[in-house]
Amino acid sequence: MTTVQSALWVIVLLVALALVFDFMNGFHDAANSIATVVSTGVLKPGQAVVFAAFFNLLAYFVFHLGVAATVGKGIADPEVINVHVVFGALTGAITWNFITWYYGIPSSSSHALVGGIVGAVIAKAGAGALIAAGIWRTVIFIFVSPFLGFVLGSLMMVAVAWICRRATPSRVDRWFRRLQLVSAGAYSLGHGGNDAQKTIGLIWMLLIATGYTSATASAPPTWTIVSCYVAIALGTMFGGWRIVRTMGQKITKLKPVGGFCAETGGALTLFLATVLGIPVSTTHTITGAIVGVGSVQRASAVRWGVAGNIVWAWILTIPASAFVAAIGYWVSLQLF
Repeated sequence: MTTVQSALWVIVLLVALALVFDFMNGFHDAANSIATVVSTGVLKPGQAVVFAAFFNLLAYFVFHLGVAATVGKGIADPEVINVHVVFGALTGAITWNFITWYYGIPSSSSHALVGGIVGAVIAKAGAGALIAAGIWRTVIFIFVSPFLGFVLGSLMMVAVAWICRRATPSRVDRWFRRLQLVSAGAYSLGHGGNDAQKTIGLIWMLLIATGYTSATASAPPTWTIVSCYVAIALGTMFGGWRIVRTMGQKITKLKPVGGFCAETGGALTLFLATVLGIPVSTTHTITGAIVGVGSVQRASAVRWGVAGNIVWAWILTIPASAFVAAIGYWVSLQLF
C-alpha cells in the first residue's frame, strides 16, 4: 500500500468517525427538540422523532454555512491541523457525549467538539495555535445562549399569559397543542442548522489540511453538507430517551403553552446564533428557555438542584473533552 493510499484510507476513516459523531449529536440532542412536545403529550415519542428529523433535514435549504466556517477555519490555525488532530478532537467529543448520554446529562455536543479541537491542537502545537477570537465567541455564548433562551422564554410566557388572560384554560390548552407543533418544528430547524454545520466544519478542516480541498474555497464539497445533515437527522430519529426525561420532566413540569414558549424562545436564539456564524449549544439554549418558562409560573416550579447539576456539566464539557482529545492525539501518533 502506498503512502497516498494509506493517507486516503485514514481520511475515509476520519470522515466516517465524524459522521458517527454527527449521528451521536442528533441522538444526544434529540431531547432538545422533542422533550417538551413529548412531555406535554402533543406528540407520541415515535411521531416526535420523525417530526424533528424532518426539520433537521429541512435546515439544509434554509441556513448558510457560517457556523461551518467558524469551526473549520476559526478555532485553530489551519496550518497545524492534520489527521492526528482531527482524530483526537473526535475522540474527545465522542467520549464525552457517550458519558453524558449514559448518565442522562444534557450536555453540549457542540462544546464537546470545540473542546476536542482545542485539546488536540494544544497537544500538538500549544495554545498559540488557537484562534482566540473564535474560541472566545464560543465560550461567551456558553452563557449568552441560555440567558437569551431564559429571557425570550420568560417574555413569551408573560406575553401569552396577558394575551390569553380572558380565555378558559381548556381553550388555551387546545390552541397551544396545535401551536406547539409550529414551535417544535422551528426549534428542530434551528437545531439542524446549527449542529450539523459543526461536523461539516470539522470535515472541511480535515479536507483542507490534507489538500483535498482549497483553503480559499467558499464552501466544502456538497457531499460533506448532505451527509452531515442526513447523519444528524438519523441520529434524531433514534432519539436519546434518557435525556428526554431530564429535559421534559425533571427541570419543571410543562404544559403545551409552556412548551410553546420555551421552544419559540430557544428557536429565536438558535436562528440568531446561526446567522452570526456562532456554534452554540442547543442543550444550553433550551434548558435556559425551560427554566425561564418555569420561573415565570413560580420559582418553586423549577427544580434548581437538577438545573445546577446540568450547569456543572456545561462547565466541565470543554476541559473534559479537551483532556480526552489530547490523549487521543498521542494515541493516534502510534496508530497511523
